[in-house]
Amino acid sequence: MAIYAIGAYYDEDVSGEFIAHNIAGPGWGIEKAPELHQFVRSLKVGDIVYIKSASPSSPDIIVKGIGVIINDEVVTTSPVVSAGRNIKWLVTESFRIPKPTEKNNVRLNTMYEEFHPHVQSEILNKLF
Repeated sequence: MAIYAIGAYYDEDVSGEFIAHNIAGPGWGIEKAPELHQFVRSLKVGDIVYIKSASPSSPDIIVKGIGVIINDEVVTTSPVVSAGRNIKWLVTESFRIPKPTEKNNVRLNTMYEEFHPHVQSEILNKLF
């Protein structure tokens, strides 16, 4: 099991759509973002995902939902994402985590594995 952050801003905030459709993934087609499509395929059943917003001007990571990947299906027919995973959303209220001071900051990426111990703890504390 791992923890992954997924952004949900594709010309507009679609985090509500992610939650309503029990899905998460990139909004760009495979031609524009082949690495994100491969990333989505690499996720495993039981992995934790959280919807994040981490604007450079914000001192916080805004978490908009936390869920778990529930099966190994890669969804490619969704009106919300171009390639996604089925998610059971366990936390749907937003909360903030102060951005950690770190050397390898990946917060602006659309998707990434979360390695920072403080952020991991905050995510897990909301689940258990």
